[in-house]
Amino acid sequence: MRIFKFLSLLFIPLIGCTERAEDEKKHLEERISRIENRLQLNFQIKYGDSTSVTYYNIKERMKELGIPGVSIAVLNEGVVEWTKGYGMADSVENREVTPTTLFQAASISKPIAATRAHQLAEHGLIHIDSNVNKYLSSWKLPDNVFTENEKVTLRRMLNHSAGLTVWGFPGYRPEDTIPSIPEILNGKGNTDAVLVYKEPGESWRYSGGGYTIMQLMITDLEQKPFPEIMKQEVLNPLGMETSTFENPLPQEYRNRAAAGYNFDGTQVDGKFRTYPEMAAAGLWTTPSELILWGKEVQEILKSQKDGILKAETINEMLIPSEDDQGLGPYVLEHTFGHGGADEGFRAELVVWKETANAAVVMVNSNNGSIIREILMSIAKEYNLPGYEPVLRTYVAQSDEQLEKFIGTYDFAERGKSKIAVRESGLEITEGFFKDSVFLLPENDSIFFNKNTGTQYRFQTKEGSILGVEFSSVVGKKID
Repeated sequence: MRIFKFLSLLFIPLIGCTERAEDEKKHLEERISRIENRLQLNFQIKYGDSTSVTYYNIKERMKELGIPGVSIAVLNEGVVEWTKGYGMADSVENREVTPTTLFQAASISKPIAATRAHQLAEHGLIHIDSNVNKYLSSWKLPDNVFTENEKVTLRRMLNHSAGLTVWGFPGYRPEDTIPSIPEILNGKGNTDAVLVYKEPGESWRYSGGGYTIMQLMITDLEQKPFPEIMKQEVLNPLGMETSTFENPLPQEYRNRAAAGYNFDGTQVDGKFRTYPEMAAAGLWTTPSELILWGKEVQEILKSQKDGILKAETINEMLIPSEDDQGLGPYVLEHTFGHGGADEGFRAELVVWKETANAAVVMVNSNNGSIIREILMSIAKEYNLPGYEPVLRTYVAQSDEQLEKFIGTYDFAERGKSKIAVRESGLEITEGFFKDSVFLLPENDSIFFNKNTGTQYRFQTKEGSILGVEFSSVVGKKID
């Protein structure tokens, strides 16, 4: 009898633990279901007093947008609470997306690569405000009239204020010869040479070219291949053990790698591109591993205890300069992180500053519009700030009011574009705009992109149009 009572006392806690685990599992499944079924458009237009909101299911939305695969990881209360894959990693090979499917992180490579540069600065091997040529041995950045008084430094390359050219990189096909980094920097690859085109420190201008110089600086200092350095010093210590900066992607990774897809749903030739510009665009990873970088930085920020980087470094890294740019990640009021766009892939890493939350969404498509929709749904479910829909109000303008915007606009090195009246708004074509952009009026000088909500502000003087500005891009009206 005593033995029976003793065993009963043992079973009661076990039953309680099982029930609690089942309740927690059910709660999480319900939470994920709400996120999956409450996607809404990230941009909404208000006509008069009405704004209608339509909710979408994630799989239905993927089908509608022609996105083959999606992978998600969510951090809650400092723990990776859930990861999930949707759709196809490779429709030709009939492989589905799983949480272990590798995606190209594209420009999210930048803050991960910047971590090693910050480590070298902490070790005293470089000074963040010294001339980068001091640390380059296999190639030197050419001096010119713009570098007479100010120099290109690591700090300026990290926050895109170095005055350097080459915004991004198109990648290389399987049949292409892969150039060396010095060749790329000299314009012998498939992009222009990386040069200083304005005084360093003058203003912000995104430059993947700057991060490619940083990559060379790191390898020149350490005399090891960049992927090896990153594996040993950053990826493995963070627990990103299946991630890699290796380009071309080694064969042993390929059975887990997603294929990239074009806007029209066709597969990228050769499945994906190779990016020797690894620091700028070359990381292969999963959301569940990529989120570990955000978790580490977040923990250092909140605890002010040193980790993969010193707390002092993290604090400085997360001070935004022009265009919300920190020393690696972007930094907004509530969040920090980075987005990415390689050929056939789009991705976003978001880390909240005030709470122990983060999210990563990766897709194997050039159409990444679903990413923000997913992030908004995640933010709503976890009651997180900074991810509300963009709301624009349409205010009709007469044909006479619209006609004054017609003409050619010079966007400097980005080319010349034309604006014409179309229906009840404006259409921009040619030059910087590979695809036409349709604008609707918000008032008599501010318009917005009908598809994205991006505002276009026209400068006027005595009723004449002088130019237009949007997203830090300026175009001067020339006729």
